[in-house]
Amino acid sequence: MSFTKVCALDDLWEGEMEAFTVNGQEIILICAEGGVVKSFQGVCPHQDIPLVEGKFDGKTIICRAHLWQFDACSGEGINPSDCKLAEYPVKIDGDEVFVDTANVSPVFAHS
Repeated sequence: MSFTKVCALDDLWEGEMEAFTVNGQEIILICAEGGVVKSFQGVCPHQDIPLVEGKFDGKTIICRAHLWQFDACSGEGINPSDCKLAEYPVKIDGDEVFVDTANVSPVFAHS
């Protein structure tokens, strides 16, 4: 695995979602309830809408365009349930957040 430093842990508070470009990949970093940091593809699999423009309530990521919803812990689709977000491995080292984008591609769904 080849991890790339993305930000400091202090840059991402619980309940927040931030967008980054890492090795040419558009990603989001989220800090879910309980302080768990996850990284997913940065665009909705429906129509490439940036997910950072949507909402995040600590449990659910919601796309602004058509209100598609994704579980913040797994990336699995909630509404609709037959889609998901690609997840990137995250590593926390001290107070720095690293993400590995190798061998992970965004997932695209039906329209």
